[in-house]
Amino acid sequence: MNSIHRTKRHLLPLALTWSHTGVTHRVTAWSEVQFERLYGNEWIPISPSADVLASASQTFGRADWQPYLEFVPADVREFLSGFSFLRMEALQVVARCPALLPTLGATPAMTAFVAAHVSLRGTPAPCWAEIAAVHERRGVFGLLEWLGLPASRQTVAILQNLASPDVARRFLEPLRTLLWEPQTIFALQKAPAITDRLLEQFCYAFAA
Repeated sequence: MNSIHRTKRHLLPLALTWSHTGVTHRVTAWSEVQFERLYGNEWIPISPSADVLASASQTFGRADWQPYLEFVPADVREFLSGFSFLRMEALQVVARCPALLPTLGATPAMTAFVAAHVSLRGTPAPCWAEIAAVHERRGVFGLLEWLGLPASRQTVAILQNLASPDVARRFLEPLRTLLWEPQTIFALQKAPAITDRLLEQFCYAFAA
């Protein structure tokens, strides 16, 4: 007699919960996407730090994300599925600035810069409303300029040629500086694909 295997379906949207330095955090389901921290028995909304988001990335694999993504719109789910280590950061960006999705879908590596805008610009708090306004007025080139990157087609082409959209935090500021150097732009444009190893070489040379 053949056994019948039934696939379990999640009937309600799920939150993703993880621990960072012994404190429980969670992100609620789409479309609310509220980041929260557990204080006693109460969930308190927070603006998660880069370290908190990194802990989430280390906790969740693709199988852990699957139930959450079942309740995310198809275009957002497709975008998020392109990320591995930075998927939680990408979720925060498109949840806070949904109008950026077409731009970031065309140039996914820009997501890492947008997610890290607090440290890159030295702002005291996230600037999601400002990001949305800049993008609405001036599109991708306005967003590049706001992030401190050269507002040029060459920058877009180089970012599109990154082998992975999961650009490590340690590369962001050096790469932003290097993209203002004509020699670096020329060298990166010649690369068939810009891998982490290549970025490491450029950033090491820059630091030296």
